Amino acid sequence: MISGKTKLIGHLGFPTESFKAPLIYNPYFERDGIDAVVVPMGSRAEDYPDFLKLFFRLSNAHGALVTMPHKVVTTGLVDDLMPTAAIAGACNAVRRESDGRLTGDMFDGEGFVRGVLRKGRQVAGTRALVVGAGGVGSAISASLAKAGVAELGLFDMNGGAAEALGGRLTRYYPALKVSTGSNDPAGFDIVVNATPLGMKPGDPLPLDIERLPASAFVGEVVMAQVITPFLAAAQQRGCQIQVGTDMLFEQIPAYLEFFGLPTTTAEDLRSVARLG
Repeated sequence: MISGKTKLIGHLGFPTESFKAPLIYNPYFERDGIDAVVVPMGSRAEDYPDFLKLFFRLSNAHGALVTMPHKVVTTGLVDDLMPTAAIAGACNAVRRESDGRLTGDMFDGEGFVRGVLRKGRQVAGTRALVVGAGGVGSAISASLAKAGVAELGLFDMNGGAAEALGGRLTRYYPALKVSTGSNDPAGFDIVVNATPLGMKPGDPLPLDIERLPASAFVGEVVMAQVITPFLAAAQQRGCQIQVGTDMLFEQIPAYLEFFGLPTTTAEDLRSVARLG
């Protein structure tokens, strides 16, 4: 039951037809009696900077989930940007503080890291390779650094993107060892495909699978299918894997914590979601 006391969380993006968040959050809020609601709000890019400020002038606006195409521009619209969002160069959550200031953060990478940890794998002190230095690859790299990896290998077909990401990471984590220019997975404990490769039939694998250690934990961001060709090949090598949708569900508990709302587990959210 929505009332005048209900906390309003806007899901801001355009177009809204494919939004899944309301179908995950709202059934959970309803079941657990949490007086909050996620509402899709379609804002075109040219209107968004003004709309974000207007949204947070609503007295019952509690926070916002930010999706495409607004993640990058949001970094310049908030008052305080958390390090993970600053490194990623993108922001997908905004909350209003008690003094009215807006704080922005990024949780794509947090979802990935939480998935790794919940599967019983260690992150702190490990060596991780992230193939793809775009938005999601940058977010995962930032969260891996926050979680304490000792070494981070970055690769992108655009070498400048990987170099720039490495520079942002070492600015915030000066003790982190960063290497760029190679997608050779040999010797790495965690290997992530953060490229679009695997979305279309016939895509090449993002790296030489024969060089992938059987002991590596292999993660994927592509959600077009549960087991992508890359994950299937990694399983054949004996690797433990994480599917793309795990990142989606694992980040929601982190969002709930960010908004100061009661949190739960990814498994619970999967069970209550009404995704059809």
